[in-house]
Amino acid sequence: MPIGDRIGGFIRPGFNPLLAPGAPTIGAASSGGGLDISIAFTAPSDVGGGAITSYEAVATDTVTAAVFTASGSSSPISITGLTDGQSYTTTVTAINAYGPSGMSAASNSVQAEDIAGELWAWGKNDNGALGDGTTTDRSSPVQIGALTNWIKRTGGYNWNISAKTDGTLWASGSGYKGVLGQGNTTDYSSPVQIGALTDWTAEIAAGRSHFMAVKSDGTLWGLGNGNNGRLGQNNTTAYSSPVQVGALTTWAKVSCGDNSTIALKTDGTMWAWGYGAKGQLGQNNTTSYSSPVQIGSLTTWSKIGAGEEFASAIKTDGTLWSWGDGDQGPLGQSSTTSYSSPVQVGSDTTWSLVQGGQKSQHMLKTDGTLWGVGYNSVGQIGNSSTTNISAVVQIGALTTWASLSRSRKAVIARTTGKTLYSWGEGGNGALGHNNTTSLSSPVQIGALATWKVSAKDMGAGSSVAAIKG
Repeated sequence: MPIGDRIGGFIRPGFNPLLAPGAPTIGAASSGGGLDISIAFTAPSDVGGGAITSYEAVATDTVTAAVFTASGSSSPISITGLTDGQSYTTTVTAINAYGPSGMSAASNSVQAEDIAGELWAWGKNDNGALGDGTTTDRSSPVQIGALTNWIKRTGGYNWNISAKTDGTLWASGSGYKGVLGQGNTTDYSSPVQIGALTDWTAEIAAGRSHFMAVKSDGTLWGLGNGNNGRLGQNNTTAYSSPVQVGALTTWAKVSCGDNSTIALKTDGTMWAWGYGAKGQLGQNNTTSYSSPVQIGSLTTWSKIGAGEEFASAIKTDGTLWSWGDGDQGPLGQSSTTSYSSPVQVGSDTTWSLVQGGQKSQHMLKTDGTLWGVGYNSVGQIGNSSTTNISAVVQIGALTTWASLSRSRKAVIARTTGKTLYSWGEGGNGALGHNNTTSLSSPVQIGALATWKVSAKDMGAGSSVAAIKG
């Protein structure tokens, strides 16, 4: 009697669970910038009785239990057509000639949100960093061009790089060390396209003068200043066009400190390279590395956020960990001690996002609350003071914070109601309030409730951008 698997109410002849593959290992799920979710995973070591022919990814609405599926031949797989504003967990199944594996464990929960829209910028405009065709500082938001298909923006010191829904990459500002990707060191005051490729859709991140990106195929690329090995090329060379870091196709996330880089792979491992003098590479030493080195051996890292000379990461269990330079208390250890390998921040298991700046950092919890710690010279923590904080404190009482972005001494954050707030250093108009005043608690930027997302990373300078519907 044949063994079969049930598909659409029918038993498929030939199914044999003993010869089916093992389950894939789930990695990180992330929004691709539209109504889609990208699911990273690692192939099972046990392929069963035959080679794996395909994978099926399933996204399940955490409220309605509605199911969306997509198939593919390798990681990552993108599921499209999701519902705006809804959250999803994902699983992956491997399939060979003998049938499907069991499902992987469920991924982290991700909200599908259509973030494509107009690009607006404000703040410091040296070298044309804002991209509005001038070098004039702007103390309130100005639209950059007329397009409505921008999805991501990141920036360093006097330069910015943005991505569109078509997967193209664009840059403006200072061309120092070739960081604008034009094969030169020229400044540009309006966005110029970096090459002709259309697969820059996964992750973009900026340090002070270097840029890193994960493409849709899981490859990792760098650009700009190579000092201390921060581009991962096993050298200290500057590159004015994107160069690939190794040949792997399993990179999932990347974040840049001033002079270093950290990244996650789809298998949940964490890697770092660049300047290591403050222990920010997590290697239990202060050595600099010019190619990726793994931080420990864990496979449970899910989110990362590098600061100036320190870094933080969140595990799949919702715990928060930090390491590197402890000066001014940014590591949240109730001290100014530096650590050269990850140490847990408190005991909470509900952290959902972390972003670092100059000797301070901010985090979100799953309950929508906002928290900060570290250097507070101009009120950048947001707790209505300018006193340094070495233990994490809540910012206000709101439970509707949805995203945030950090520069060295300023913060931009968005609520679930799509309003935008800022605080910290207001020089060059960086807070968007039509002045240059610094603020020690969150203040809403204008009255609009159509901001789709704040920039992933405002960068080392005071040039700010956000996307609006």
